[in-house]
Amino acid sequence: MSNARLNRKTALELFTNCDLLELGEMANKLRFKKHPQVEVTFAIDRNINYTNICECQCRFCAYYRKPEDDDAFLIDYPTLRQKIAETIALGGTQILLQGGLHPDLKIDYYTGLLKTIKDDFPTIHIHGFSPPEIAHIAKSSNLDLNTTIKELMASGLGSIPGGGAEILDDRVRSAISPNKIGWRRWLEVMECAHNLGLRSTATMMFGSLETPEELIEHLFRVREVQDKTSGFTAFIPWTFQPDNTDLGVEVEHTATGVDYLRVLALSRLVLDNIDNLQASWVTQGTKMAQAALCFGANDFGSTMIEENVVAAAGVHFSISLNELVDTIKEAGFKPRQRDTLYNLLKEF
Repeated sequence: MSNARLNRKTALELFTNCDLLELGEMANKLRFKKHPQVEVTFAIDRNINYTNICECQCRFCAYYRKPEDDDAFLIDYPTLRQKIAETIALGGTQILLQGGLHPDLKIDYYTGLLKTIKDDFPTIHIHGFSPPEIAHIAKSSNLDLNTTIKELMASGLGSIPGGGAEILDDRVRSAISPNKIGWRRWLEVMECAHNLGLRSTATMMFGSLETPEELIEHLFRVREVQDKTSGFTAFIPWTFQPDNTDLGVEVEHTATGVDYLRVLALSRLVLDNIDNLQASWVTQGTKMAQAALCFGANDFGSTMIEENVVAAAGVHFSISLNELVDTIKEAGFKPRQRDTLYNLLKEF
């Protein structure tokens, strides 16, 4: 392969026809060009869902509930406070704060929540509110995106997770999440946040109803925004988990481990302007995540002290800090704790 930047045609050719190990070798070479050190980074954090009530009701999601459901909830602050205190006690530096698109919540709920957290835990980094949530907050509060994001930042929001991207193509989105914002709005939220100085991650959920061409287009749309803003800190591809979902019965062949490694390697090659690529042990398990470290990934995500959304789809991989460190070492790398923005912290 030449040193020229990949275009869509070449990317599709590599994705569909290139030998898996050859593709992995190319991705690994680029990984070490970006990160010459034999280190794999990770964060210590906790995923906290403030509500499972969601009017979006995506077909791939097993977590959402309707307001009238018996197990629908909106978190109370004592519970939230306890979760954050436990995270800090375990060495955590951030919380991932996400929830459903609750029909009754407006921006004062979110700003109040952020301010209360930062008053009680001034050092914790809040990585929160994916683009669909931010677009929902803006719409329900009759605000534009710029004002909404500024108010959230002023209240303590530190960065934005890349959730809700799925595949950035409206044919796919209309089939798997018809009530969710379109791909243009998703990228508009991210570009607006980046221009205000707020960094974010980007994700891709693949293995549902997308074509190879649509998957490739997702990568290039992310790359094009990154060319303009340099605001994405990392990219995280993960596979659709079908159990307990409405969409599961419609997808004949879910993504395999080989499919995952192929998409991961291609992501590294296309997204030459995003520094970090995360291995998804949450959906793939630790052994496949170890293999991912030879297919372009340089980051192991986080310890994820708590995770509920993927678990609702029947996937229950979990890992302790010691296990995560040992897993990285077994793969031949040096574990290194980082913060949300990839500043390096503790060595192990």
